[in-house]
Amino acid sequence: DLVDWQKPLLWQVGYLGEKYDEWVHQPVDRPIRLFHSDFLESLSKTAWYVVFMVWAPVVLYLSWVSYTSLAQGNTRLFSSFTTEYSIPVHKYYFPFIFLLGMFLWSLLEYLIHRFVFHMKPPASNYYLITLHFLLHGQHHKSPFDSSRLVFPPVPASLVIGFFYGVLQLLLPEVLGLSVFVGGLCGYVIYDMMHYYLHYGSPKKGTYLYGLKAYHVKHHFEHQKSGFGISTRFWDHPFRTLIPEETFEKED
Repeated sequence: DLVDWQKPLLWQVGYLGEKYDEWVHQPVDRPIRLFHSDFLESLSKTAWYVVFMVWAPVVLYLSWVSYTSLAQGNTRLFSSFTTEYSIPVHKYYFPFIFLLGMFLWSLLEYLIHRFVFHMKPPASNYYLITLHFLLHGQHHKSPFDSSRLVFPPVPASLVIGFFYGVLQLLLPEVLGLSVFVGGLCGYVIYDMMHYYLHYGSPKKGTYLYGLKAYHVKHHFEHQKSGFGISTRFWDHPFRTLIPEETFEKED
């Protein structure tokens, strides 16, 4: 009764005010239309395999570029501060730098999910409520909408480009690229896993089965905890782990 489901929701949710937070966390099993424009609406929807088709070749190409660039032997840490004590970065370090990028992505995944996607917009701010619904609220409102379980490549490219620029500013060019490509691989794995946690049927007792149960709890019972998706690791130090007894009761 709070919204007109026959019209795009994006421009309606901002008027819900203090009712928005409760409304958006009451899931429905129906498709959501966000935009009036058919073109914008199409950009907001993505099949899961499109993410893999777009970004996996980029990961492979940039991995080759990073490795061959490191193989030239010109990359050194701290060379901008000191020449005498700079540390050479050999090509054999690439797998470890790549894994470091994946590890950093897992932290970034947690921070974005918790502090951006699950921010509580002020009830009086129409625009922040609208932004929250666009970024993540629509996913919690309609968690079974298979067309909006992964990040569309067009807006994703803007975010990915931003983090690439940050790493290029903080690290030597090739080293920054190596960390970046590991992080990009982590993102692709995260998006694929997120889709699978909603639509896959992992075998009971497996790692993915545990993650699926954990993510279902996040959607339907513990929306303010359980922010890890590809891993529960960061929920431990940040004290947002879903209590284990909630799973034991169901068993």
